Amino acid sequence: MIEQLDTLKEVACMQIHHIKGYIQTILLVEYPDKLMLLDGGCRCDVPVIKTFITDTLQRDIGDLKLVLVSHMHPDHAGGAHLLRKQFGCQIASVGFEKQWYQGFKGRIAHSIDVMLALYVARRKGKKWQNIYYHPHLKPDVILQDQALVPEFDEWMVHFTPGHTDRDLSFLHQPTQLMYVGDMILKLRNKFTSPFPIYQPDAYKQSLNKLLQLNITKILMAHDGYSDINAADIQLLINKSTNHPLTVANVIKYKLAKRKTNHS
Repeated sequence: MIEQLDTLKEVACMQIHHIKGYIQTILLVEYPDKLMLLDGGCRCDVPVIKTFITDTLQRDIGDLKLVLVSHMHPDHAGGAHLLRKQFGCQIASVGFEKQWYQGFKGRIAHSIDVMLALYVARRKGKKWQNIYYHPHLKPDVILQDQALVPEFDEWMVHFTPGHTDRDLSFLHQPTQLMYVGDMILKLRNKFTSPFPIYQPDAYKQSLNKLLQLNITKILMAHDGYSDINAADIQLLINKSTNHPLTVANVIKYKLAKRKTNHS
């Protein structure tokens, strides 16, 4: 199912299209003369994106100018390089010297994240698809905190780490609508924090930034558009973990618990 965010149809000649991706919502921003993706989806989402642009929107694929990457997980960065290779668009993201999946441990983490994404797909009843992507991102455009997105200057970049060390969110200033990536999820109609959270203190600071900006409308990578209020955000802050919540830590905890139960 493909949905449109009707509340924004008449704002600044912009529309935001919701496209059902492999395990996430693909968010395509449309202007009369250009298109931009809020994250690149999974590798296997590239044909879905192309079909939507050329068949549903009846637009030239060359109108896709920019792919924003909020962080390096498979359903956010997985399609970025292939989109650039096939369609000539640019990639914009942070410019950290160290890659998220750096070194041997990084490659292990990358493999785990790909397997977790496939596990989520299976839980959603999806067939297996190739979602492998290069673990190192090479953006054309380096984004800085509170800078405007090049060629799409209605959108402002906000550095919102916590889920990883380099998460970005993107604020559409005319409407105060913010794309928060995986910073906030919605399960059973309730807002919740993501897994993993590598930097719990930074995560709480990122949520506090939403309060400071008085954000009341968000776009989530897995749930699309939602209204949100200060009480919702504060509850997330209050309930958020005080310690890193990662795959490795969960495994260590379960092994320690099992050892205790058997002793």
